[in-house]
Amino acid sequence: MLVPPDMIAAQSKMLYQLNKYYGERVQLRKSGIAKTIREVCKVVQDVLREVEVQEPRFISSLTECNGRYEGLEVVTPTEFEVVLYLNQMGEFNFVDDGSLPGCAVLKLSDGRKRSMSLWVEFITASGYLSARKIRSRFQTLVAQACDKCTYRDSVKMIADTTEVKLRIRERYVVQITPSFKCAGVWPRSAAHWPIPHIPWPHPNLVVEAKTEGFDLLSKESVSMQGKQSAMEGDAWVMSFSEVESRLLFGGCRKRCLSILKTLRDRHLDLPGNPVTNCIMKTLLLYECEKHAREVEWDESCLGDRINGIFLQLISCLQCRRCPHYFLPHLDLFKGKSPTALENAAKQVWRLTRELLTNSRALDKL
Repeated sequence: MLVPPDMIAAQSKMLYQLNKYYGERVQLRKSGIAKTIREVCKVVQDVLREVEVQEPRFISSLTECNGRYEGLEVVTPTEFEVVLYLNQMGEFNFVDDGSLPGCAVLKLSDGRKRSMSLWVEFITASGYLSARKIRSRFQTLVAQACDKCTYRDSVKMIADTTEVKLRIRERYVVQITPSFKCAGVWPRSAAHWPIPHIPWPHPNLVVEAKTEGFDLLSKESVSMQGKQSAMEGDAWVMSFSEVESRLLFGGCRKRCLSILKTLRDRHLDLPGNPVTNCIMKTLLLYECEKHAREVEWDESCLGDRINGIFLQLISCLQCRRCPHYFLPHLDLFKGKSPTALENAAKQVWRLTRELLTNSRALDKL
């Protein structure tokens, strides 16, 4: 197929602008975040060492490997989440019946083996391993550790939440979330994935992803807000961040995400936080399905993919619904105010229009 020369010129101009933006703004964001991560992880590791002294079942899994900390997620350049992987001793069945969107429960497979579990006192009378009880105990331990650790003058617990959140040097917030790794199993509520007859992801990548499994996190879930039954407190939130990252290998996918995150931090950090980096990653995964051929993720297509994701985002904001990539019954906009979503739609539209109509837009973004 012949492509008009002016179209090729526009595409190469856009690619030049994107590469320049990546080299300047994105790399600056990345190096700033890397420096912050090293700073906050020193403090968090010190706090977790104190926790382990008090309670050896909570062993810190925050270790650095090739410059990357396993289980650390960047929420924004000043907010982080550290997932603390616990040792799951005792036989638990993973129950995921869809009654709590995005959540599952761990039920002791044989009531008589209760005493065999490492977490015996957190198992409810019905045999569920309670996420809330484990988190509550962990919160108490972290509060005590903050008073004893080397960095006690620069770290404090954030009150008014059942989450374990630390404020470090009055500048950064780190949430520490107890979690279990579920490798080699795949939740029933995500059984529809991958969609048949779409060439992406490649079957080998699907096998890798499903072997990687997912995490169960002890944290508050938006889908449980306002619900009072004990079951909700015992439930664990499903997280697929490792799998999502694995799916984004190849082509310009990771570069695309880095540019989207940078644009989000600079222009879409809005009241009510309607547009998160998690939403950017979700829409990127949907874009990978829409453009399933590898050639569509060549660097020359980067501008088209970014514009496509912003158009998807506008549509989601206007419909007030953004389905989770693996758990489509879970709406990532749940709990966000209609006003915040409406304002965000206008702002994203302004940004997209600028990118579509002005070839030098990125110079000032």
